[in-house]
Amino acid sequence: MEHPSTSAPESSPHPGIEPFRFQPHPEVLEGAAFSRSFQALTALIVVGSGYWLLSLWQQGKFGGDTGIEGLKAAGWFILAWALLAWTAWHVLQSRARLDAQGIHQTWIWDKHMAFDDLAFAKLIRVRGLEWLVAPRLYVRTLVGKFAVFYVTDATVLAECERLSAELKAFRQM
Repeated sequence: MEHPSTSAPESSPHPGIEPFRFQPHPEVLEGAAFSRSFQALTALIVVGSGYWLLSLWQQGKFGGDTGIEGLKAAGWFILAWALLAWTAWHVLQSRARLDAQGIHQTWIWDKHMAFDDLAFAKLIRVRGLEWLVAPRLYVRTLVGKFAVFYVTDATVLAECERLSAELKAFRQM
């Protein structure tokens, strides 16, 4: 039996490659993934298209019937609007978080990427239009898996910039 003090060090998910370590300051940061103006525009589009769909149905534009047959004829349009509303709900609720385990974003399918497996990170933003176009943190792992995280909160955005810079310096060593 091997003595605990002589056991091998904790193994990396990729032998021979040092895992990246990052500690956000403070330890847990969380903020909105999309700006308030983008959320408002998204809600306006959903409400406006819903109103338009309802008015078309009331005018009999779906088979000339304003009853249940008209609703059946409008079925695909109603389903498309429901998908639009479902996506908008996620835009309104989505949050980005940095903690000791990695970066996370709540979304239609929640996203997560651990820091120790990161190979590349780049913050993509359109300066001056951040009120509308959310900055994106593009990350890629050592095995090529990638994810894009939307980040609007200023504190989380600053930590993402620091993460990107520290990862670049770490991987160039």
